Amino acid sequence: MFSVLDMFSIGVGPSSSHTVGPMRAAHAFVASLRDCGLLGGVARVRVTLYGSLSLTGLGHGTDRAAVAGLEGNLPETVDTDHLLHIHEECDRRGILTLGGTHAIEFDYGRDVVFDQWRRMAAHPNGMRFEAFDASGDIVDEQVWYSIGGGFIQRGNADDRLIGNHEHPSAQDGAQSDAATKSDGAAASPTDGDVPYPFATCDELIDICRREGMAIDQVVWANETAMRPADEVRGRLLEVWRVMRECVSNGCSSTEAVLPGGLDVPRRAPRMYARLASNGDVLKRDAGRIDAVLESSDAAWVDLFALAVSEENAGGRRIVTAPTNGSAGIIPAVLLYYWHFVDVADEDGVIRFLLTAGAVGYLFKRNASISGAEVGCQGEVGVACSMAAAGLAAVLGGTPEQVENAAEIGIEHNLGLTCDPVGGLVQIPCIERNAMGANTAINAVRMAMLGDGSHIVSLDQAILTMKQTGEDMMSKYKETSKGGLAVNVVEC
Repeated sequence: MFSVLDMFSIGVGPSSSHTVGPMRAAHAFVASLRDCGLLGGVARVRVTLYGSLSLTGLGHGTDRAAVAGLEGNLPETVDTDHLLHIHEECDRRGILTLGGTHAIEFDYGRDVVFDQWRRMAAHPNGMRFEAFDASGDIVDEQVWYSIGGGFIQRGNADDRLIGNHEHPSAQDGAQSDAATKSDGAAASPTDGDVPYPFATCDELIDICRREGMAIDQVVWANETAMRPADEVRGRLLEVWRVMRECVSNGCSSTEAVLPGGLDVPRRAPRMYARLASNGDVLKRDAGRIDAVLESSDAAWVDLFALAVSEENAGGRRIVTAPTNGSAGIIPAVLLYYWHFVDVADEDGVIRFLLTAGAVGYLFKRNASISGAEVGCQGEVGVACSMAAAGLAAVLGGTPEQVENAAEIGIEHNLGLTCDPVGGLVQIPCIERNAMGANTAINAVRMAMLGDGSHIVSLDQAILTMKQTGEDMMSKYKETSKGGLAVNVVEC
């Protein structure tokens, strides 16, 4: 078990695996140097990025995130403007202050290395941190993996390197299935630490039936066994606050185009102005429209998703849910509930997030939420499934109907590739979030019009997603070496 709260972390765009994870890993590296009393003897550091981190790292800001982490920044609090311009600032000063206290000489072009020919065998998102003394001798060397959703895992300095297109052996790949760690988070609980441990959806549904509980009640009992109820509620409501703020910022942004060189225009501000001219949903309270299952306000859902996704692509503050590339889906569906469901309230928001978090946990535990491992089915597909589960729960769905909605959400995203144009989280990622949000709502419509019985279980769909990801060619897994990334000419 691990806390479902870890499925929703407040961070920064544009990528959880390529920005948030590397920043946390770099921060952890410097923290370990300090804890071991080695920081004062460091005269130089070097960061080497491998695999997907090297192939699409420039577009995802991986280099900037790693350098910011070396400075002591974390995704939750980093100054987003500083993050966008950290390369220029380092070039101007020629120094880097490790952990905010120890200044060293720093040559950005020399000390950040994109190894585009190799990857770590254990995981495609690998990075190596090296610290040297004034004589050029190694002080410390660490390998870290960014394994999706901002989660990080420490490897070994002698972990094997292979060619970018080589297929790792089963032994190599086993390392990525080890227990995960999120820098700054509490240690993962064991099954014995919670009253209702579950590893599969079948086990979760069995608990619900046996105890007469809803999915969110099971998750609430587990979460409050690990930390005070006020803390659980407070953290979830803070996630909700940041999601709403992100939508508002995306709708009011004055930036004409997104950074990165593709000159992708921001559409959310113009779309918001057009929709608001007929009545501004964002400026009214929850629960003003009935008959949610027959509602046709898909345009507002599109807007919510686009607003968040554009903020993410612009490197601004967002909620990783469960990844940055899919960060617009859950907020869009949750805002749909808030503005278009008559009974919407904060307790419903809590139930939504707890239920969605449980489904995300199942994917994280039994498959992957990393686009570099399984393609976009592990990002947009998982977020769609999570959002469908959350919405079905707050609309009064039974545990069986919630599972059905979640299964529909992922089933119709199976095989979705990750082929970002220019290595940027823009095309097709932004529109894909809007499509995923509306797919989630449609999945709920189908599930709620049935009795919860279905042929394909969520566990079977999760296993299928994992197997499909393993079979998918590497060029379709966040490398920008296939699909739209090579068929769309960059001018």
